[in-house]
Amino acid sequence: MYQEIAAALGYKENKLAFTLLAQRLPLGNLQSHPIDTEALLFGLGGFLDSPDLGAYKGTVRDYLRRLWDLWWPHRDGMQRIILPQKTWHLTGTRPANHPQRRLAALALIAQHWPAFARSINKVAGDTVRHYFGGLTHPFWDNHYTLVAEPMPKRIALVGESRISEILANVLFPFWTCLGVDVWPEYSKLPATLSNRRLETGATRLFGDDARREDFLRTVANQQGLLQIYEDFCLQDNSDCANCPFPEQMQKWH
Repeated sequence: MYQEIAAALGYKENKLAFTLLAQRLPLGNLQSHPIDTEALLFGLGGFLDSPDLGAYKGTVRDYLRRLWDLWWPHRDGMQRIILPQKTWHLTGTRPANHPQRRLAALALIAQHWPAFARSINKVAGDTVRHYFGGLTHPFWDNHYTLVAEPMPKRIALVGESRISEILANVLFPFWTCLGVDVWPEYSKLPATLSNRRLETGATRLFGDDARREDFLRTVANQQGLLQIYEDFCLQDNSDCANCPFPEQMQKWH
């Protein structure tokens, strides 16, 4: 569960980096060093590569100093498995979704794992939303990156779109494995994001049909559309001319 949550926080651009971190710093290891959890994740992530803090001021410098002081006793022993900078995708993402902010969220979840476990054991989307909405951090509540200037207003550590993705891709499948009927709630989960694959699949299947948007309003419909896109669109080089999907649909019908 910890590894899947980490991967989900990484989203598609940094899923690999977060997965590697979760594998190299398992939950049990972090729970053995609860005070050092945040520093270990940022250090192993390669974000604490220099102790020179002279260029930083105020809260940024204080925060980095605290992380560094906790990280350096572990640094030599973990030097071999620190992630190289090229592992991270740091550009092209919304500032609020910067992987450093997501890493801070993962640290909070790991530090207080029993609270997270209690929230998912309720088997209710609203309880999980309440949990993630309550995540707070004295530095990351108003910083986009480790070196960014503070923002005047609080920024949610995990936004609504990411919570929906965690529910759809991690927790609803998990609850299903426990024998819970999640379909009524899952089928109503609103979609908050789109991407090129969805738009391409919707265009190929529905064209300019007025009902097209209705098929993109929920996560369930989006995931079904993505499955069709991967199973058929990506396998067909004829630009729909020889696609077997219509024939397959007739057989299902």
